[in-house]
Amino acid sequence: MKNSHISCLLFFYLLLVSATSDLIQKSCYEASKGNPTNVKLDFCVSGFQGNPKAKAAYGVADLVLVSIETAIANATAIGSKISKLLDNKSVGMFARNCLKDCSELYSLAGSSLETGLDAFQAIDYGTANAEISAALDAPVTCEDQFKEENGLVSPLTKENNNFRQLTAIPLAFMKMVQQ
Repeated sequence: MKNSHISCLLFFYLLLVSATSDLIQKSCYEASKGNPTNVKLDFCVSGFQGNPKAKAAYGVADLVLVSIETAIANATAIGSKISKLLDNKSVGMFARNCLKDCSELYSLAGSSLETGLDAFQAIDYGTANAEISAALDAPVTCEDQFKEENGLVSPLTKENNNFRQLTAIPLAFMKMVQQ
């Protein structure tokens, strides 16, 4: 009798894991289909598969929350990387000014994302959409600044590209929630 209970629990656990994986796959597929420029399917899926909160998601609304939290953490991490880059005395004045601007942009993006998270939880989708969309400007503006000086390469290209996707994902998921 004990073995049948364990087997039953194992079956339901595997069913739940499979359903969550399917939710992530389907949601990321829809997000990438709806915004192929900013959301890459592989990036979206791999970002959620290692996240315990995403694995516990019951619906797309849960994935919105997880994706906003991930973007907030990423904005903070980029801010830390920028601080380390600014500690390097060999960084030229133009690049240093770009990095300072990027630091401010990512700080504002983090604040916008936090406001967007609060708004989403309050079911104020208009404000959530506006705040998260505002955060989407940070990586584009940051990257473009470095292009203003010939030969200067942004040290944040990878981070900017990742953050752009991390910010576009909750926007795409919110659209699904609202449908």
